[in-house]
Amino acid sequence: MINLEVPAKAKPLINQAYQAASEVFRPISRKYDRAEHAYPKELDTFAALVDGLNESGEGGAGASGVRRDENGDKGGNVNGANLRTVLGTIEMCWGDVALLLSMPRQGLGNAAIASVANDEQLERFKGTWSAMAITEPEFGSDSAAVSTTAVLDGDEYVLNGEKIFVTAGERADSVVVWATLDKSVGRAAIKSFVVEKSRPGITVERLEHKLGIKASDTAVIRLDNCRVPKENLLGSPEIDTKKGFAGVMETFDNTRPLVAAMAVGLARAALEETARILSEAGITVDYDKPANVQPAAAATYLQLEADYEAAHMLTLSAAWMADNRKPNSVEASMSKAKAGRSVVDITLKCVELCGTLGYSEDSLLEKWSRDSKILDIFEGTQQIQQLIIARRLLGKSSSELK
Repeated sequence: MINLEVPAKAKPLINQAYQAASEVFRPISRKYDRAEHAYPKELDTFAALVDGLNESGEGGAGASGVRRDENGDKGGNVNGANLRTVLGTIEMCWGDVALLLSMPRQGLGNAAIASVANDEQLERFKGTWSAMAITEPEFGSDSAAVSTTAVLDGDEYVLNGEKIFVTAGERADSVVVWATLDKSVGRAAIKSFVVEKSRPGITVERLEHKLGIKASDTAVIRLDNCRVPKENLLGSPEIDTKKGFAGVMETFDNTRPLVAAMAVGLARAALEETARILSEAGITVDYDKPANVQPAAAATYLQLEADYEAAHMLTLSAAWMADNRKPNSVEASMSKAKAGRSVVDITLKCVELCGTLGYSEDSLLEKWSRDSKILDIFEGTQQIQQLIIARRLLGKSSSELK
């Protein structure tokens, strides 16, 4: 059973993350929203501090891991690295989502490495800043359509293909690239490889201009006969048609709650700012009265807050299940679907409730409304999450339910 109270051992981490979000992220949030593609130098020192927290076992935000606790079945409930990472991510994204995505060594590629790499790989890639490269020009949400190829040549794999919308693709030291070993086999042949940016054959073609998260660079990456050691393949090199796509998709079970946590943090920021603006306008949200006897703005706010709470609980549940070695694929998709949709609804409605203040740059509300949309798209769109949930609940395969 899940205790809804924040674990006592996580409270220092939450406080530290909140202070960082308040004192480091918020003051420079608007600056780097305007200066798209400029690297936030202020994050270097702070990233080193987060690395120290991760090393000490206290946990940071973003990449410190979603690795399943092998002791999770030895009695009692476990509140481990997954929950701490999610709680830290919520606080950091209360400050700024794009700046968290811009932090060295806190990329989604790092989360993939932390989740599925073996002990030797964990040590070898320790300290790398890794982006995640899945999407290609020919497909978006259908990750099984990967056409980037990886061909074994001696002790190396030769990678060829193009990846788009790679978050931190220019700044990162390495990229976790999804590629297929054999197109004719289908999903089962898709594997992930850690490709260091220093290797010949990997180039950043361009950076994208975006609606939101402007502080975070989003790159197009080309792989042209890029050779990587076979030891850089994450997971098993064997093509298991019985297991199919499940092996590589486990990465999403681990990273989707992190994206949900980003959405939860951003939604909370918008709600708090809206409550402040409404209060200054003389509108008080009364939790002791039914919504239908309160001003329309207060009633709407209560509805938004209910959506936020649901997303929050689903996100914590998915992380807790991972800590306790329980299958969480459905819960990971549920948290991502609910949080991704809710944060868009919440931020846009908050802009509406706050009128000119919400639409102008006097407040961060308009920025948050732009930043929120990507959280409903990357790591699997809203529609894909609903499809995954439906397949799992109905016991249907991807070929039976499209």
